[in-house]
Amino acid sequence: MGEQSARDVNGTESGRTFMKALLRDMRALETMLERGMFETQKRRIGAEQEMFLVDRDLRPAPVAAELLKDNIDPRIVGELARFNLEANVNPRLFEGLCFSQLETELREVVQIAQMRAAKHDARVVLAGILPSVRLEDLSLENMNPRPRYRALNDTLRAMRGGDFNIAIKGIDELNITHDNVMFEACNTSFQIHFQVAPDEFAKLHNVAQLVSAPILAAAVFSPVLFGSRLWHETRIALFSSSIDERSNAPKQRSKRPRVTFGDQWVRDGVLEIFREQVSRFRVVLAAETDEDPVAVVERGETPDLSALKLHNGTVYRWNRACYGATDGVPHLRIENRILPAGPTIVDEVANAAFFFGLMNGVLEELGDPAQWMEFDAAKDNFFAAARHGLKAQFTWRSGETVTAADLI
Repeated sequence: MGEQSARDVNGTESGRTFMKALLRDMRALETMLERGMFETQKRRIGAEQEMFLVDRDLRPAPVAAELLKDNIDPRIVGELARFNLEANVNPRLFEGLCFSQLETELREVVQIAQMRAAKHDARVVLAGILPSVRLEDLSLENMNPRPRYRALNDTLRAMRGGDFNIAIKGIDELNITHDNVMFEACNTSFQIHFQVAPDEFAKLHNVAQLVSAPILAAAVFSPVLFGSRLWHETRIALFSSSIDERSNAPKQRSKRPRVTFGDQWVRDGVLEIFREQVSRFRVVLAAETDEDPVAVVERGETPDLSALKLHNGTVYRWNRACYGATDGVPHLRIENRILPAGPTIVDEVANAAFFFGLMNGVLEELGDPAQWMEFDAAKDNFFAAARHGLKAQFTWRSGETVTAADLI
């Protein structure tokens, strides 16, 4: 959940000030890694549950603001659209009954949202893409009024120099243009977090990239958008286009998109990812920070690194590196963003168990994927899974071809 007070920085002094804060955060992070300040002995998991709000006809119900006025639960917040909600469940140790506990808490927050939505003649639906959403639902009037979202819209549109275009070819073909960033609101996901130690980050991030294809193939649940039958998991294609700052000019299309699977295996650790994001991606949101993170580290304390976290939240890797702290102790996480919301909580927890199990066991069984597979093969596998689900053909060890179902 991003910094809600963030604002537009397009061509302003605040953008330059924020960049200086971002570079200070990077220096502080580097020092923390050098001094071994990060938690290494515990493994935690977490999740973010996104939801749609719909009316009696199962059309989007833009009542999130009214629902949230009731102070329903600190874990539940708004999202981009007035018909979206998001809940952050509590992190828990990866042991014992963690999956049963995760399921119980997910049911709890969804039920709370469901009960409050009923007061506004609405209900909660878990779906990767809501099939009943129409282009007219994606108006600025239905955008969350918080400054962060309008700033994101205005900045990305200015960078593009115009409207947003969606072009997806599946069973049908969809080519449509819209004047704002609300295409993103057609998606809801189930995002899962896996805490890792700094010295294992590179290998485990590579594992997350490798296993995303079979996990997604087993979880596809978003085949229809605006009445068109597209990919098995159309969210992947839709989200990639909905947050694209690049125009259609050939020079612009050669730049790396903000929604990305990446282009290579990680070799040197988490700093490699954060440095690339600072150097390659323009700042699109800024927020004020009074913290001197370097001074905080010199006192032996844990900085918030709010500038780094905000910028990181505007680069949408399908497996994202995250910084955080638990009880004042800093940690690193890998956030897997590939999974759709729903169709049921049991499905979501099963998908999470599959991911966490592979994260826990693949290195022992197969070793670092960077040592035995070309990165482009892993990337192609991921998009094949999104397009074809269990019928996808994957490239695996020694270049062999295997179906998604057989590999799973």
